[in-house]
Amino acid sequence: MTSPFQQLLEIEQRCRQHARALPKKAALGDSWRGVGFLLGEQQFVASMSEVTEILQLPKVTRIPGVKQWVLGVANVRGRLVSIMNLAGLLSQPIRNAPRSQRVLVVEKDDYAVGFLVDAVLGMQSFPVTSELELNALDDDVKDYVATGFERDDKVWPVFRFADLLESQGFLNIAV
Repeated sequence: MTSPFQQLLEIEQRCRQHARALPKKAALGDSWRGVGFLLGEQQFVASMSEVTEILQLPKVTRIPGVKQWVLGVANVRGRLVSIMNLAGLLSQPIRNAPRSQRVLVVEKDDYAVGFLVDAVLGMQSFPVTSELELNALDDDVKDYVATGFERDDKVWPVFRFADLLESQGFLNIAV
């Protein structure tokens, strides 16, 4: 009579004999990662290095004398963050879907700006070899998108918040 331990060793040996080999590791190429988001029906992706935080829309204090797309300022953990409606800034239709809307916080120098988007689609990863030049975009967006990535027959334009923060349309917020 064999011991229970011997039986386990025999079972392990039989399992190893009949087991399939593990698949070989595919060589991972260089990849580009970003935060996917929706603006209207268009999906975009922003570089992980640009987006410092993703928030639900905080309580916002309105500011008089500014354009309508400036929602106001919010206190986020003791820090003053300007909150802007990205669709309004880009002259896109403004949707009102508060459950899915999120704020992408972007920092420049010593200040933080939050951009309200229709939804966040999580972290997206693309092979760098799938990057392509984009030309056929809406006039309101083309200044902030030059490239994109293709995956599953869909193109993800790369939105450059750094370019938006330096644009005259963004800097001229007074009515």
